[in-house]
Amino acid sequence: MTFPSDGRSRNQRAGREDTSRRSAYQDESRRAARERELKRRKGIPESQGTTFRPTSPSQTGAQKRRVNAVTLIALVVAGVLIFRLGWVQIIWGPELSLNASEQRTRVYVDPARRGTITDREGNQLAYTMQARSLTVSPNVMRAELRTGTDLALRLAAEETDPANVASYVTIEEGVAYDRASGEEKETILNEKVKERMENIATRIPEIIKSHGKDVSDIRSSEILEKLNAESQYEVLVRNVDPDIATEITDELPSVAADHQDIREYPNGAIGENIVGRISMDGNGQFGFEASNDSLLAGNNGRSTQDMSILGQAIPGTLRDQIPAVDGASVELTLDLDLQTYVQQALEQAKAASGADDASAVVLDAKTAEVLAMANTGTINPNEDTAKQIEEGKSFDNPSITHPFEPGSVAKIITAAGVIQEGLTTPEEVLQVPGSIEMAGVTVKDAWEHGVVPYTTAGVFGKSSNVGTLMLAERLGEDKFAQYLDLFGLGQSTGIELPSESEGLLPAPEQWSGGTFANLPIGQGMSITTLQMAGIYQTLANGGERIEPRIIKSATDADGAVIEQAEPDKVQVVSPEAAKMTVDMFRAVTQSDPTGVQQGTGTGAAIDGYQISGKTGTAQKIDENTGAYSNSEYWITFAGIAPADDPRFVVAIMLDEPERGVHGEGGQTAAPLFKDIATWLLNRDNIPLSEVPEPIVLQAQ
Repeated sequence: MTFPSDGRSRNQRAGREDTSRRSAYQDESRRAARERELKRRKGIPESQGTTFRPTSPSQTGAQKRRVNAVTLIALVVAGVLIFRLGWVQIIWGPELSLNASEQRTRVYVDPARRGTITDREGNQLAYTMQARSLTVSPNVMRAELRTGTDLALRLAAEETDPANVASYVTIEEGVAYDRASGEEKETILNEKVKERMENIATRIPEIIKSHGKDVSDIRSSEILEKLNAESQYEVLVRNVDPDIATEITDELPSVAADHQDIREYPNGAIGENIVGRISMDGNGQFGFEASNDSLLAGNNGRSTQDMSILGQAIPGTLRDQIPAVDGASVELTLDLDLQTYVQQALEQAKAASGADDASAVVLDAKTAEVLAMANTGTINPNEDTAKQIEEGKSFDNPSITHPFEPGSVAKIITAAGVIQEGLTTPEEVLQVPGSIEMAGVTVKDAWEHGVVPYTTAGVFGKSSNVGTLMLAERLGEDKFAQYLDLFGLGQSTGIELPSESEGLLPAPEQWSGGTFANLPIGQGMSITTLQMAGIYQTLANGGERIEPRIIKSATDADGAVIEQAEPDKVQVVSPEAAKMTVDMFRAVTQSDPTGVQQGTGTGAAIDGYQISGKTGTAQKIDENTGAYSNSEYWITFAGIAPADDPRFVVAIMLDEPERGVHGEGGQTAAPLFKDIATWLLNRDNIPLSEVPEPIVLQAQ
């Protein structure tokens, strides 16, 4: 037999185990004896209490196993609880804390007042008026009313039957609400909720109407539909006077009056293409309101406070208070009276001429400030905008967003260049043929003629394409390209309005053989009405081009002046060259009974004043052929008044007119220039001009 490796026999080990069990049994017997002795000394009968029964060794092992099992279970449960607690504290803790904070925290916004926009004389173009929006929380209101309590019914009675609140409420059968069954109470409650909804829907327009306000857009059926909506927030009526809103909320406690600012545009469509509009949420949406939103809007104030579960403010929790900073007030360079006249004159000219559209810009000749910028089809923000859009009106400002080919009105660039470079004089006589060939392109004048001895002044007074190209060849492509750049073509003017187009001007490196045959006569490039006005402002201002401006001044909420960036200035030609060019272009408006010394724009002439300007007729591209159309034109005119002491620059564009601007034969914008310039000269009492010497257009 093989023995265990420790060298002891199995009987020896068994003996030791028996000895251990006897020792444990003896210890337990001794403890029982001590317990009996203790009871005897205290006089307690030995029979009372638990009679000692020695525990067998096998019972002791089972107890230990049970204790170990219970301990293990307790440890596992404790571990799970500790793990769960750690998970809640570490993993879920931040999110739960955030949710709790959001539930009790309220952030209040104090809206800033949007700045006022005025014209140069202080006439209001846009301002903000305080108002209220009537709102309700349908879900919350219905939940409160359907709790089935007397309080809820009495709250309803305050609006539906305030005279009988004390005795409220009974059903038709005369059963008191307090004694009604559960089903009857629910019926009563639902009926009263319905009555309250109908009462609110009816009373709101009644109260507003009682103050003499138009309620044609306020419908009780729509209000009732919102009251029954499954939502937390509904706007019942907007743009309510604060006093009327207070009266409504006092009578109808379930309705709230939220702060609302109404942006007013008192002049309707006049100047709307410039001023623009704000959206329903108060942000700039179109025009100046959009491009200068940050300047006008200001900064809203904010404050934070904790609320109880019942919606009550917790004292001492108001914090993070930031006061509102109202927006800046802006004075524009616009002249409201002039803007009104020009806009109305454009609409009349469009109707009389049959044009698709028309636009006009009036600049101060010395400062390049925009005095008027008008278009036809401007929307009225105070009327139904959707209907107006269907009629073709818009918030757009084509004077800066819709470029077009200027035609002959742009020939003044070539004229200024050759005068500045000393390549000609107004009196020089050129032998001008009926056509010219440049880089394989043949260009003709608008009328048939042989060689004619036109002076340089006569070339532009008669609007000869051939004579203009003859002079442009002297200037050369590179120099001509420089002058296009100096006059600002193909560049943004920098006006403080949105969506301005730079126009279209091919880069010199992209010029083809025929490009130089087109650009000097105003073809092959596109400019806006504002850019066209800027060309003539440059020459009227002694050859210095100034970026046009629409902001005259701005002040913050405290009245402090906000400095505006100075407009860029570029000296394009010398003052002498500019004056000579302006004086030479008086030939365009000159009359002659014989027609020999007569220009193409006599309709722009104003008795008693020297007027300088240029007509333009630019062919549009035929979409079907891709070539220039012989029936669709842009008709333009740009001029300076008076030419001897420039004060105003007026630029006009008509899109596809069928007749003159007053319904007369021919297609010209010159008479509209005359109307606008005459109005300005008379209004401002501009002194009459000296009678000039006649200009020779054609040598005899």
